[in-house]
Amino acid sequence: MLQPSFPAPGALVRAAASALVLAAASGAVLAQGTAYVSSEKDNALTMIDLATLAVKGTIPTCKRARHIQLTPERQIMVACTDSNQADLIDPASGKSVRRIALGDEPEAFDLSPDGKVIYVSNEDAGEASFIDTASGKKLRSVKVGAEPEGVKVSADGKTLYVTSEVASLVHVIDTATGKVVKNIKAGKRPRRMAITPDGKELWITNELGASVSIVSTATHEVIDTLKFEVKGARAEDITPVGIQMTSDGKRAFVGLGRANHVAFIDVPSRKVGSLVLVGKRAWNVTLDKAQARLYVVNGLSDDVTVVDVAGAKAIKSVPVGRVPYGLVIVE
Repeated sequence: MLQPSFPAPGALVRAAASALVLAAASGAVLAQGTAYVSSEKDNALTMIDLATLAVKGTIPTCKRARHIQLTPERQIMVACTDSNQADLIDPASGKSVRRIALGDEPEAFDLSPDGKVIYVSNEDAGEASFIDTASGKKLRSVKVGAEPEGVKVSADGKTLYVTSEVASLVHVIDTATGKVVKNIKAGKRPRRMAITPDGKELWITNELGASVSIVSTATHEVIDTLKFEVKGARAEDITPVGIQMTSDGKRAFVGLGRANHVAFIDVPSRKVGSLVLVGKRAWNVTLDKAQARLYVVNGLSDDVTVVDVAGAKAIKSVPVGRVPYGLVIVE
């Protein structure tokens, strides 16, 4: 296997000095750790040093690396659509530990709270697959709508939500039985989801609806719709995908796709506050542990924009791999 690549020491020194200037200007405390960015075209993860905000190397992975998240054991799992696999990477060594078959065209996934089951959307098959993490065995497949994408498990592990882009539905699946218990009519082309920390609401981004559908998890009915507007942007270019909430549930952040902005949302009032200009096609968003910085993956400008949350302003753009897709942080 190829070893991770690293830049020259002098480059890291210059990057560290630059980061200290940024921190001093903003009053921020430097985070320690690494952000890992998946790339659809480079078959690699790009590593960004959180303190310096400089690229410190790459890790090779499988083909067309897309959705990425941490396991309960703090390993990195990345779904590779063209390899039909998940690559499990140890961040300490920067090496692949094992590959797990995910079925045809895995788009996105989530893990059961204990990490023992991988729930994955298989786009071409129109299915959600349940994969045993330890053995790699497929436990079951659940038929859903055409082109399933987003996958989200409830905190208690009992309910699985899967978006269908073509059907504009969110399928509610009982994880114990594998049965679809309800289909929620969302906005046009639903993509990703977040659940409020109290578990009472499911927020769904609608890529072609320029909106977020808000669903009661008690009734699985849409109770509100939040629309986005960006000055100077056409409605069809406001294409929300990535979403993340703060741990206290007070704020949400949504990448607005081709509108090249991130929306800051006050969750209790369901109102959009700041709109921050980032790179081209703001795709997925990730908060650091302190929730002081938001990392925005820009799929068409091949970079990550680092946003200061308190100031609601972009502080740096970091060039990464070609067509970056997702990002996880290890601190």
